[in-house]
Amino acid sequence: MSALLIVLTVVEIALLVLVLAVALILIANRLRAIADGLAGLAGGVASIEANVSLIAVAAPKVNAPLEAIVGALPAIAQMAEQVARG
Repeated sequence: MSALLIVLTVVEIALLVLVLAVALILIANRLRAIADGLAGLAGGVASIEANVSLIAVAAPKVNAPLEAIVGALPAIAQMAEQVARG
């Protein structure tokens, strides 16, 4: 009887090790897939960063004329108000 219990215990331990090994393999595969996705994402972020750096250079050139327009808007609004009143 004790020999049977020993055999069953060894079989149980072997099954446990097998299940854990399969689980670890599945986890490793999933982590590899996530790593591949993150590598692609990193490439996309690098591309966005390159495009944004161009915007940072051009923004002051674009904003300079707009500042003059913004400065004139209150006067234009006041004139429009006077015209509307008649």
